[in-house]
Amino acid sequence: MPSVPRRNLLKALAAAVPGSVALSGFRALAAPLLKKVKITDVKTMFVRPNQPSTMVRIDTDAGISGIGESYWGYGVKAVILGYLRGLVIGQDPLNIEPLCTRMQAATAGAGSEAGVTVTAISGVEIALWDLAGKLLGVPVCKLLGGQYRDGVRAYWTTDPIGLLDPSSCADFAAVLKSHPFGITAIKSDADAFPKKYDPEAREPGHDFVTGHLTPKDISRIGKGFENLRAAVGDDIDIAVHCHWEFDWTDALELARAVAPIKPMWLEDPMPPFYSPSWSKLTEESPVPILTGENLYRRQGFMPFLLNQGCHLAQIDIPKAGGLLEAKKIADLAEIFQIPICAHISCSPVGALASAHCAAAIRDFRAQEFVPGRMTPEGWVKFINYDGPVIKDGKYRILDKPGLGLELNEDFVRSRLLPGEAWWG
Repeated sequence: MPSVPRRNLLKALAAAVPGSVALSGFRALAAPLLKKVKITDVKTMFVRPNQPSTMVRIDTDAGISGIGESYWGYGVKAVILGYLRGLVIGQDPLNIEPLCTRMQAATAGAGSEAGVTVTAISGVEIALWDLAGKLLGVPVCKLLGGQYRDGVRAYWTTDPIGLLDPSSCADFAAVLKSHPFGITAIKSDADAFPKKYDPEAREPGHDFVTGHLTPKDISRIGKGFENLRAAVGDDIDIAVHCHWEFDWTDALELARAVAPIKPMWLEDPMPPFYSPSWSKLTEESPVPILTGENLYRRQGFMPFLLNQGCHLAQIDIPKAGGLLEAKKIADLAEIFQIPICAHISCSPVGALASAHCAAAIRDFRAQEFVPGRMTPEGWVKFINYDGPVIKDGKYRILDKPGLGLELNEDFVRSRLLPGEAWWG
């Protein structure tokens, strides 16, 4: 076959491809070379989807914005606007880790190793990931190393009205099994029993300052969870929830009391800081021990992982350092064969950001769902999303740029705290 002159080949291609299409394609390819996108502003607003949360928006000179959320708590907004905003304006939004390093170094005096400052940085970091995904046209989970799963299993933090009442448990199970979210795992409170059944601490041995569990408390808790297991059956997993209040001897007795129902885990039975008692409890417990929602960055998780102080580690991703930091915590945990779960008490923005990270973690078990003061259906009205946020018991990860969501402005405006303005 005779060769075609290069000039004729170019003419043939030009005839086959409309000029406007070819030009738009070349412009799209050349755009990153012509101009780097710069951050022009960081905005926040204080809302109440569940607990009071700080929503974060990062604007750019490309006309594209990223949305994030910091875990609830007063002071987060002040840190973002007072410390972090000036550090990122004018910067390249794709330099996410260098920007986080810069924010951490510049806020050392404000406590950038833990607490409100880390939470504030986390919200900005999440907005940067959403922005990066939109700029590059890919979902956030792809940018975090790749997607292991299309959906992230959700566990619902919820209780029957009365765990000691079998009929109440049966009613609860009926509602749960018929719910359109298709939830297959729940977490219910064990630590409420002492105060619920002895609110004035009149029973012998009750001291709510120390949180001591009496034999009667242990018996009630064991019976309540047996009722719950009988009601929901074996197809729904149950986690046992505490709030860091027991010493290790009571924690071990509690673990033994709930062992017959084979729970997914016993959560946070002791104070959140590491001590050798966590390793002792983990070694002796007949059920898996989980902790981590009050830990910050890899440094907070490291002693638990190094000393086998838990069976499972749970990260509150919009609180503990953001998506990349959570991925690093998970990579560290994997070395010790410790699976990862995710605590969450945010709007769907923070929850779906966390789910994108969870989708990129190899050994991930489940992420919390907690609508709090809103109905589950009201909780999902917070955003515009293509289809349900949770379906068949899993957070859905969309194949869309960034987090794949936008705020439902009318609904979010109705949840602004007094004195707050829309992206004021």
